[in-house]
Amino acid sequence: MPELDERLKTVVAEVGQKQRRIGAEAAFRATVEERLRNLERDLTDVKSRLNGLLLFIASTVLAQVLLRLA
Repeated sequence: MPELDERLKTVVAEVGQKQRRIGAEAAFRATVEERLRNLERDLTDVKSRLNGLLLFIASTVLAQVLLRLA
C-alpha cells in the first residue's frame, strides 16, 4: 500500500503541475491576444491619421495650383 500511496501522490502532483502550466499558457495567450488587439487598434488609428494628412496635402496642392492658374 505505501507504493500505491506514493504513486498516487506522484500522479496528483503531475496533474497539478500540468494544470498550472496550462493556466500559465492560457494567461500568456490571452496577454498576447490583448496586445495584438491593441496594436491593431493603434495601426487603424495611424492609418486614418495618415489618410487625413495625405488628403490635406493633396487639397493644399490642388488649391495652390488653382490659385496660380487664376
